[in-house]
Amino acid sequence: MKKHLLLILVLFVMACHKKTDEPNPEVYFVAPSHFPKPVYPIDSNVITAAGFDLGKNLFYDGILSRDSTIACGECHRQTYVFTHHMHDLSHGIDGRVGLRNAQSLQNLAWRERFQWDGKAATLNEQPILPIEHPDEMDDKIDNVVARLARHQGYRDKFKAAFGSEGVTKERMLKALTQFMLSLVSYQSRYDKYLLKDASVSFTQDELDGMSLFSSKGCANCHKGVLFTDESFRSNGLSKFERTKIEYINEKPVLQIVVDEGRFRVTGNANDKFKFKVPSLRNVAASSPYMHDGRYTTLLEVLNFYDASVQDYGTLDPILRQSNGRLGIQMTAEEKRKIIAFLNTLTDDTFLKDKRFAEPDGFPVR
Repeated sequence: MKKHLLLILVLFVMACHKKTDEPNPEVYFVAPSHFPKPVYPIDSNVITAAGFDLGKNLFYDGILSRDSTIACGECHRQTYVFTHHMHDLSHGIDGRVGLRNAQSLQNLAWRERFQWDGKAATLNEQPILPIEHPDEMDDKIDNVVARLARHQGYRDKFKAAFGSEGVTKERMLKALTQFMLSLVSYQSRYDKYLLKDASVSFTQDELDGMSLFSSKGCANCHKGVLFTDESFRSNGLSKFERTKIEYINEKPVLQIVVDEGRFRVTGNANDKFKFKVPSLRNVAASSPYMHDGRYTTLLEVLNFYDASVQDYGTLDPILRQSNGRLGIQMTAEEKRKIIAFLNTLTDDTFLKDKRFAEPDGFPVR
């Protein structure tokens, strides 16, 4: 009898542990208590089971590209924080190579602008840019909508999500947004430590690294629990000239290109070489780093900030020391400890959450 009671107690504890650690499959958006208020107006596009399902299918389907070969999920792979792992620059249709590294997709409800240069003002319009970019999916949004409408499987999913079979640009973008809004990362060891979870403690190296992260000024840009202040800054990367095909008036032209960041959007000289400050959440899983993917390890990144920062006239003042030195001076030991802290930002639950993986029985068409 005692053995039976003990077995029941063990099974009960295991069941409770599972419920605590595994995400609820019926909850599609979480606003963690220790996060700020979302920027995205969630009430304007409430995530439903059918909307999430449609958005996920669209995200992983190459049908959004001109020749139906390149899906959003091609450059945004879940295991690597929805980035194009180990590709310094994103690869698109016909093997074309883009100008930048694919950004991670996480906590998008808290972002203020999108793309490295902030070209997209809202999450709803963000998917239009890769769909219509010649180096990525190389199509027109109206063509994509027409192509989706030809498939009964998609008409059924649009009806389930929106009440009728009508396949429209607005509905397609809303569904994609519903899926992307669901990509919330908030269960790293850092989060549990911050929330005083008794099961989590930091090593001395991690504690020292957290202190150094603040005292060295990293937290000035990678601010708060989101580890970004959503600003655009020049961090002093050296200019890198690339010979690539640029599409001018839809015609390919071979050019030498220097990526000048937000300046490409605003035309304001003060914005030259300024790029969006990325979140450092899950940073250990999102290599390579920087807008052009030039560094493959976190140590390389810290070495750059220590010894290779350059000023082309718009360098962020934070990286200019009072003695005239550029960058952030760090010893090898300090770098090791900062990296130990950055590793606490990895959220394995998010990176392995089956809700976000490519769906079974895919594609629906």
